[in-house]
Amino acid sequence: MYGNNALNVYKNNSVNYASKEQLLLMLLDGAVKFAKIAKQALEDKNVIESHKNLVKVQDIFTELMISLDQNAGDWAKQIYAVYDFIKTRLFEINLKKDSDMMDELMPVIESVRDTWYEAYEISRRSR
Repeated sequence: MYGNNALNVYKNNSVNYASKEQLLLMLLDGAVKFAKIAKQALEDKNVIESHKNLVKVQDIFTELMISLDQNAGDWAKQIYAVYDFIKTRLFEINLKKDSDMMDELMPVIESVRDTWYEAYEISRRSR
């Protein structure tokens, strides 16, 4: 019991004291995690679990879209389009319960996460 409480305190502190860049990476890690859980649930034909986790991933990408500065130039419009594509595909996957479609989308989600990690490392090294 105590261990769970300590873990929750640690998680809360991690989020509360993280930079905006670190929060972005946490969100993307969550998106990959929940997408993998949804993929497995789709393969297992667990409709409730797949729906719950697909919605979590959609919510994360919605938050990323909302927080994106649209005035930051063409790259912002391009990344917004990628986020929108991912959300649309997640909706279709959830509707059709199609694990093959999820197999196709997983590398896109992982690539978005990996790209932001690379950008974070480049930014951190240049400080």
